[in-house]
Amino acid sequence: MDVTVDGRVPPDTADPPQTTSAGAAGHAQQQHDQKCSHMSQQDPHHHHQPHQQRNLMDNAHASLPGAIQRKSRTNDRSKERPGHTESPTGTMEVDTGHYGDDGGGPKGKGSSDKLVVHLIIGFRDICVFTLVLPLGTLFVCFVSAYVFQPEEIHETHCRVYNIIPSISAITGVSPQRYLWRVSIALHIGPRFIIAFVYRNWYRAMVAGLNDPGRMAKACRMINIVYWLNLVEISALCGVTYISNKENYPLHEKVFIIFMTTSLSYMLATLKLLKILQPDGPQTPNEESSLRYKQAFFALSIASTVGLILFFLKHRFLCQDLAFSWFALCEYIVASANMGFHCTTMLDFPTEHFLIAKNAKQYKKQQTSLGWKLD
Repeated sequence: MDVTVDGRVPPDTADPPQTTSAGAAGHAQQQHDQKCSHMSQQDPHHHHQPHQQRNLMDNAHASLPGAIQRKSRTNDRSKERPGHTESPTGTMEVDTGHYGDDGGGPKGKGSSDKLVVHLIIGFRDICVFTLVLPLGTLFVCFVSAYVFQPEEIHETHCRVYNIIPSISAITGVSPQRYLWRVSIALHIGPRFIIAFVYRNWYRAMVAGLNDPGRMAKACRMINIVYWLNLVEISALCGVTYISNKENYPLHEKVFIIFMTTSLSYMLATLKLLKILQPDGPQTPNEESSLRYKQAFFALSIASTVGLILFFLKHRFLCQDLAFSWFALCEYIVASANMGFHCTTMLDFPTEHFLIAKNAKQYKKQQTSLGWKLD
């Protein structure tokens, strides 16, 4: 016995006609199916007339912008185009169809493409990976270098007493340098993806603004934030793969670029959110994300001031433990930077990273990856 989508059996029908499952449109079609029931009672395997089937299809497509599922025990043709199947290899297939620009019906006679999902990963899981990987590697490098190579990591040009090695020191000795470089190589890929996602997310928020002047200002800030993020990621690669023991002058300059772009990116992001959200955060996740961003930015500024101060004391005055205080501030800056980027989990709590086939109809111009500055 077939039932409609809302779970009720149509009244006064001993053998109800073929039911087309169309989400919310099923309830609206119940009365129309009752009027046509006497036609299907004469021949249960008889199909609807062409104009009746077209009406049902139009209503179904108008109510469903996404996938359509068709299932019937009396129609053999519907078995050839299932709405949702799973292949033996584990890939997910969804019948999406071709839609015109107005969304009123299928585009082309009998044409339908299946959305085949090859991989789907929670975006939150990607963010956790980008945080845990460098943080865990840094801890392993610190412990192993402090236990087995204390003389190498505490060596400075002043040759004064120190107890805390810098990040460059523990990741510049062997074999820790190779472990650190591998972790950063795995870390960089998701960071670029997150940068692209943030740019598209900000552009979608611009559409909700009503002030043309504010929209133009927001678009400029989006480009600034986007490119600052890319430069920061690139500078992180430079600091990682240009060791202070191999080329200290270049390593120092790249580290300065990294610190400058990192702080500038944080400040520009906070200003952009203020432009995009003139009335403040609208959801608890947005409120928590903004609060954490502000806290990590303030911590980064305070730690950077201490880092510069103790570095000058170590470089020009060669004070005892000055380099240890510099290293402590460096660890705080690195942790605050990771924490600021970790707020991505609050900005995208339910989104997923998707690799699929035949998903071109869902692709929009503003969601494409690109390097063009527009």
